Amino acid sequence: MYPISGVKTHQSEWGGASNRRLRDPWDILVLDAPPDSPPRRLARVFGGLHPAIVFAVVMLAGLVTISLLSIGLGFFVTRVVESTSGIGAADERVNVWLAMHRTPSRTDASLVGSIIAGGVVLPIVAGVVALVSVALMKWRIAAFTVFALAVESATYRATTLAVHSHRPRVVRLEHLPVNASYPSGHTAAALAVYGGLVLLLTSRFTSGVLRATLWTIVLALVSFVALARMYRGMHHPLDVGGGILVGVAALIVVVFACRTAEATDSNRHRDVAGGQT
Repeated sequence: MYPISGVKTHQSEWGGASNRRLRDPWDILVLDAPPDSPPRRLARVFGGLHPAIVFAVVMLAGLVTISLLSIGLGFFVTRVVESTSGIGAADERVNVWLAMHRTPSRTDASLVGSIIAGGVVLPIVAGVVALVSVALMKWRIAAFTVFALAVESATYRATTLAVHSHRPRVVRLEHLPVNASYPSGHTAAALAVYGGLVLLLTSRFTSGVLRATLWTIVLALVSFVALARMYRGMHHPLDVGGGILVGVAALIVVVFACRTAEATDSNRHRDVAGGQT
């Protein structure tokens, strides 16, 4: 139902009922479950559980699922694809060509590409967004930002522990475990964090030009990171492809978890409202 003065009653961010205007700038539609969607149907299974618990259960189940899929794909790529039809040799030639064309300025640029998707910058970016969201009591945005990176990172770690893939046989510009080439964690993390933030923004904005501009920027950024990792001799092109899949899968899992939690929250408040009438 809609109360007076064009103000729509929304469910709060996993807390309680609240009234806010329909055009609340913090309404992120991509985290809302559409009617009769899988998250809505799954939410009915959880009954009256707290949305935070539902989020955790769905997120962990998704994490296990994509980790197993990533490990399986890793074995397929490293044991089958790279050893057939010369694909592995072609993969290696890309890194050799990049290594032969190194220059000081390109090496500096590759370092920037690695830093902006590394283990210092991305946690800071995700942490700042999460802290602002918590201060504004936007729990789903905070959970989405933090766990997009967490799911990606956990999937990457699980894959590299199970799949031992040798890094490119060129002079490598970083000292990292030599048998952790697949997948590219930097590429996956860049997509999970920067792509996730753009997903939230474009869910809010209606301008097609602005959406296209933001997605072009984030795709260029992820491509820059991927190229930097190959240039530095840390990953093959197939590793980058695996990283892209992990990043996309992490976003899908966390969006699904947020939608299921939102649907559970709506069901709880509807049941409460029904019991009061």
